[in-house]
Amino acid sequence: MDIFLNFMASLICFLVLSLVLIPASTHPQSNEQGYTSVILSDKGIDFAKDMLIKKAVSSMIPLQLPDIEKYVKIPLLGRVHVVLSNITINSVIAPSSVETGATGIVLLASGATADLTMNWRYSYKSWIVVISDSGDASVKVKDMEVGLTVTSEEQDGTLTLSLLDCGCYVKDISIKMDGGASWLYQVVVDAFEGPIGSAVENAISKKIKEGISKLDSRLQSLPKQVSVDHVSAMNVTFTGNPVLVNSSIEIDINGLFMTRDNVLIPSYYYKGLQASDSSNCPAKMIGISLHENVFNTAAVVYFNAGYMHWTVDRFPNQSLLNTTTWRYIYPQLYEVYPNDGMKLNISLTSPPVIKIVENDLDVTIYLDVTVNVLDADEVIPVASVSLVVNASCSPHILRNKLAGILKLKNFTVSYNWSNIGDLHVPLVSSFCYHSQPIAYAVVETIFLPYVNLPLLKGLPLPFLHGFTLKNAEIHCMKSKMMICSNLAFSQQYHIS
Repeated sequence: MDIFLNFMASLICFLVLSLVLIPASTHPQSNEQGYTSVILSDKGIDFAKDMLIKKAVSSMIPLQLPDIEKYVKIPLLGRVHVVLSNITINSVIAPSSVETGATGIVLLASGATADLTMNWRYSYKSWIVVISDSGDASVKVKDMEVGLTVTSEEQDGTLTLSLLDCGCYVKDISIKMDGGASWLYQVVVDAFEGPIGSAVENAISKKIKEGISKLDSRLQSLPKQVSVDHVSAMNVTFTGNPVLVNSSIEIDINGLFMTRDNVLIPSYYYKGLQASDSSNCPAKMIGISLHENVFNTAAVVYFNAGYMHWTVDRFPNQSLLNTTTWRYIYPQLYEVYPNDGMKLNISLTSPPVIKIVENDLDVTIYLDVTVNVLDADEVIPVASVSLVVNASCSPHILRNKLAGILKLKNFTVSYNWSNIGDLHVPLVSSFCYHSQPIAYAVVETIFLPYVNLPLLKGLPLPFLHGFTLKNAEIHCMKSKMMICSNLAFSQQYHIS
């Protein structure tokens, strides 16, 4: 049925949001862990069900049923040929509920009603006379019950969907006819009440089976990697069967970053870390659990792609990029290149190390800063230092993205090399120019803004188009981040 098809498709897409993978043949699923989990609570399931059923019903209506005809024996007349045509379901009201458990997902619509319209005609022929008439009628289907049970399993990184049971039962039908003789009304009620009910039951049961088959095919065709941008993709291979407990649904995916050309991240970048232990968000509709490995593999991808190198020749305090400012801490530099401009090359020497701790993210960054002098048209490297920067990251939700901003906690500086005498490292890190240590100014005013620019744009979260986060909360625990949120539904969302 289109209703359930779209309900389940949306549920799956909640998780597949964003994320994906390399071909399953290169990643044995039995040994793979899920580092991203999406948990839809009972509130979330009800929200999705109500919104999607409403949309699905509106997209399904009107629903045409097959014509019904039969010969009815009428006292004094004999056999009368009666045909019901253009039988159309014009509206459906279906109070429904969803339950999850060991047997699967059970969707039940009890006490549903449907309004139908139809045309009728009859004809009677004898060797003496021919009688015929036609008109229209309205039908109210009452106390209808529709139910189905489905189960889902992971196979080779994708999900399969199986229909365990389905059925539709019509308890009562009332018919109102316009036109025709009074005797015809009772004939239609007596002779066609059962066939009309059966036609409704068969049509809905057929829709259920077609919908589940269509959804199963759709699940099989889901991509195994989703591009984040022109550099990276996310591995969204499913790593286990959906977990159906406590009126909630949890689906786990690999969730790690990779390059778009399927280059895997070496396992030692996250070796020994455990997968996310997802917990529910009982007060919210949806919970998204992200293991710190997700962030660390993203850092590796962008580091290997060369996106963690910057050349700085402009500065808010431009005097810091002139040898005159450095004459007290690096006198040899000023003596050889007096009043010359400078350029800094900043390069990370390894991917940042990201750890999720209580209520925050800790980030350790290793970088080299090379000092260059601009002498006439020549760029001359003169010295290099290494820095270990410790920063915290405060995550926040930006629409349907996870964004953040790095804040400096502390840093250390060590000497690498110099072509013009010794560089006084303690002075570099503690010398104040207008109350700003030079190294502090470089880190705080140059380096962190470069890093924060992409972080402020945010990382896409696994969501179906048409749904947005509402009143989201972020909870950071040891090694994982949990995003708990309610959902809002976009009226522009279209169900195909």
